[in-house]
Amino acid sequence: MSLNTESVKNFLLDLQQWIVAMVQSHEPTAHFITDKWTSKLGIGKSCVLAQGEVIEQGGVNFSHVQGEKLPPTASAIRPNIAGKAFEAMGVSVVIHPRNPCAPTSHFNVRLFVADAHSDNPTWWFGGGFDLTPFYGFEEDCVLWHKHARAACDPFGDTLYPRFKQWCDEYFYLKHRNEARGIGGLFFDDFDELGFEQCFAFIQSVGQHYIDAYDAILRRRVASPYGKREQNFQHYRRGRYVEYNLLYDRGTLFGLQSGGRTESILMSLPPVVNWRYNWVPSAGSAEATLYEEFLPARDWLSAEVSATIPNE
Repeated sequence: MSLNTESVKNFLLDLQQWIVAMVQSHEPTAHFITDKWTSKLGIGKSCVLAQGEVIEQGGVNFSHVQGEKLPPTASAIRPNIAGKAFEAMGVSVVIHPRNPCAPTSHFNVRLFVADAHSDNPTWWFGGGFDLTPFYGFEEDCVLWHKHARAACDPFGDTLYPRFKQWCDEYFYLKHRNEARGIGGLFFDDFDELGFEQCFAFIQSVGQHYIDAYDAILRRRVASPYGKREQNFQHYRRGRYVEYNLLYDRGTLFGLQSGGRTESILMSLPPVVNWRYNWVPSAGSAEATLYEEFLPARDWLSAEVSATIPNE
């Protein structure tokens, strides 16, 4: 079986530049720097923006790595390929805006191929996108999930509810009994549509991430805020750090496979704090985030959509 991995690689490099251009269009002062790197496993290009007026920190990474032995995180549900040679390529994005009213976003898509030189290689795609607000706006959540559903619709009406639920379950801090954000899409080990249709699907996911996050940033980056909101943003960013270091499969795969640490950990926010046993005041906007936004919801239900003005 021959896989057109070169087309996937070319698309991923283009996608990286499209996302960089979208994010840069919101940032008037700072600019992305490009860091091309080579490691013992392969090559990559990290595009990083720091200390901007609008974007406090953001990273848009491409990597293409190969190895002689799959790490445990990549073969956990496929024991037949444990220890096989592998090839992996992908784009990973985390954007941390400065304004607490503007949510952090995460996106990635990737292709894994195991035993690539055999007559019957094992391959799959994975990825998705999710949104981590600090202050909840229902219209943003609805827009985000409209784009998530639209990304899936051309490929069957079962993908969105399935990948939405998977996202809700995956981006969950078990030790806190708390969601990281309001979800979106998550999928892994995805090969059921055949190579070309699965490839088309990740292209759709990439475009809808760009369109959704671009629209939300335009709504929120000029919103007024003060020290209270900034302190809460920094506190909630602590949950982001906890999740990425304890549970995130991409982070664990990168570290277990000997990947480039600077690029793997670029997802961490620049300023974070933890407060001992802190709880928000009853009736506050901070409490509303916990009560109404973090619990898993059907953001596209008729009841929710009826309260949201037309786009």
